[in-house]
Amino acid sequence: MLNRADKEALVDGLKKDIEGARALFLTNLIGIPSNDSVQVRKEIREAQGKVVVTRNTLFTRAAAGTYAEKLLAELKGPHALAFAFEDAPAVAKALKTAGKEFDVIELKGGFLNGEELSVNQINELADLPSREEMLGTLLATMNAPVSAFARLMNQLKDKAEAGESVTPEATATEEAPAEAVATEEKTEE
Repeated sequence: MLNRADKEALVDGLKKDIEGARALFLTNLIGIPSNDSVQVRKEIREAQGKVVVTRNTLFTRAAAGTYAEKLLAELKGPHALAFAFEDAPAVAKALKTAGKEFDVIELKGGFLNGEELSVNQINELADLPSREEMLGTLLATMNAPVSAFARLMNQLKDKAEAGESVTPEATATEEAPAEAVATEEKTEE
């Protein structure tokens, strides 16, 4: 049993986590085998997250005056709060994956950057690529123009080494016959 001081410390800790988290998700971990529960918690910890299971009244007291007050008011039955301090999609993905394996684990609601999320929105968030995959895609997109320029410069260097002309006039004369044919076809019509 928790004494009053322990409860106050727990409520204060939960309030700090609610205010400091990038995202939070209301779910449940009660009813799954302990080894599996530990595995889910580990996956969430690896994504810079945290899972807390406690009494609903303590969740309600901790949420008082925060954006999560509406979600955590009047809870009935077993619940857990999953906090994402860095990578919200990774925490949502860990919960969604665990929910596929265990019927007890279900996403009941959440918040991302203070905005309320529906269950469908949480599932969409869980389907996003990981942070590393997103950064890789962004980097590839940013490098594409530079890579294309480098390839073009290499082709020009190869043409120059082969003795071909690489001046803009040579490029224009190569394109001119195609334009002339198109102009001739239009005038014949």
